Amino acid sequence: MALTTVTRRSVADDVYAQIATHVVRGEFAAGTSLPSERRLAEELGVSRPAVREALQRLVEGGLVTVRQGGATVVNDYRAQGGLGLLPHLLIGEGGIDLQVARSVLEARLEIGPIVARFAAERSGAALAPALDAAYDALVAAPDAVTRQRAAIAYWDAVVDGADSIAFRLMYNELRAAYEPALETLADVMDSEVTRFNAYAAISAAIVSGNPVKAKRAAENLLRTATESLLSIIENLEHLS
Repeated sequence: MALTTVTRRSVADDVYAQIATHVVRGEFAAGTSLPSERRLAEELGVSRPAVREALQRLVEGGLVTVRQGGATVVNDYRAQGGLGLLPHLLIGEGGIDLQVARSVLEARLEIGPIVARFAAERSGAALAPALDAAYDALVAAPDAVTRQRAAIAYWDAVVDGADSIAFRLMYNELRAAYEPALETLADVMDSEVTRFNAYAAISAAIVSGNPVKAKRAAENLLRTATESLLSIIENLEHLS
């Protein structure tokens, strides 16, 4: 394992990303201690305050624990990590991790309809301007990648309407995990995001304040593409 000199503008972010990636890949094994703050700063070519800030984020994310005496011990991320690890897990050295991709798709299928239901219950007609603007941008998008970004913006509006901080934070992490793979998956997902009538049905149900129809319309949109992608992933797993 080799740490590389940091060159990105956000130094603490890059330190955090490097160490978090090594932890989830098992290169910093659970139960072992990280190198000292001074040693990490030397190997990464950054200041100790940048390392200290990154280590604090690792503590907050459940990846490491600072024990009495100052040792920073690596935790078992599966037992103590949070959703913020998804971006590190989804994209590895060999490309997209298929098992993680499957779990993200499954979570998306379960969360989307619930968020749409809450948006209908809690926002209703007040959400119409945001949904209309997001829908118009989706329909006008000139290519698959732009449509993907417009679809994310549409769901951003729905999540805002759901008025749930827990679902907002979950959505943020799922989006953060997906966005690095967005351009790779844009063509595959285009069959979903071009179902404009399905998006219109979600909007209509939310704006009319009908949570049952909103939930059903969201599931109708998400399920077809999700099942297709899960089938592709299953075939790829058999080949690997």
